[in-house]
Amino acid sequence: MLRIGIDLGGTKTEVVALNEQGEELFRKRVATPKEYVATLDVIEALVFEAESILNQTGTVGIGIPGVVSPFSGLVKNANSTWINGHPLDIDLGRRLSREVKVANDANCFAVSEAIDGAAAGEFIVFGVILGTGCGAGIAINGKVHGGQNRIAGEWGHNPLPWMDTSELNSTHCFCGNNDCIETFVSGTGLVRDYKLAGGQAESGMELSLKIEAGEKLARLVFERYIDRLARSLAHVINILDPDMIVLGGGISNIDEIYQLLPKALPKYVVGGECRTPVVQNMYGGSSGVRGAAWLWQS
Repeated sequence: MLRIGIDLGGTKTEVVALNEQGEELFRKRVATPKEYVATLDVIEALVFEAESILNQTGTVGIGIPGVVSPFSGLVKNANSTWINGHPLDIDLGRRLSREVKVANDANCFAVSEAIDGAAAGEFIVFGVILGTGCGAGIAINGKVHGGQNRIAGEWGHNPLPWMDTSELNSTHCFCGNNDCIETFVSGTGLVRDYKLAGGQAESGMELSLKIEAGEKLARLVFERYIDRLARSLAHVINILDPDMIVLGGGISNIDEIYQLLPKALPKYVVGGECRTPVVQNMYGGSSGVRGAAWLWQS
């Protein structure tokens, strides 16, 4: 069976075609047009190009930076704002003459890593993307767990747990609330904290190099970051107790996270014990598009 996945991002749209064994047969990336009908045109063209080259018809799954509301059937919460308010799966299904599955891109990430990635074979996988923002998804038995409201995994828009007085009411999130986890543990949040401490860095990559080089201020901020990330993930463990946590996004490339975080988690997990594996993703930036293709796994 041919499985086609689309990763619809704010700046690029990527297609991948996988065979039954998960081997990549075709991949292409193009710019994302910032208009709804033009976006449909691009996705339709990518699917038909892949099928024409491979001389096969496939299932189609799409990862988006938002969700399709189970109540209205329309996309909501997408930072690619031009797809909000539209029935993306229905419109594409009509164009492609088949059912199309749409899921949040963080859920696609979790599915990809659970099917044949870093968490292959694990039953409950919590996938975290630590990049410009902070997203998360849940895969159970290799399938998306979206929940009744399709917001399962929206961990980043809960308040940072166990805040001290210096953290309380110190950040404002685009979602409209204060002190969201995303504002502290995203790459943007890490850089913000470093600048507030008196450092100079324009990106998470630049700051990660300072951390790895052992700069004193960068190390201090990184230790605070690890503690905040541990607090945040402890809430997930206390509620969901996943079999594995997989990290993605730019911050996941800081190797030391995987030594420090397991030591910090037991302080906040109920009972004072925690052996939940926290691992780096296998497929990097390809996890989302692969997970979209795997939305149709048998």
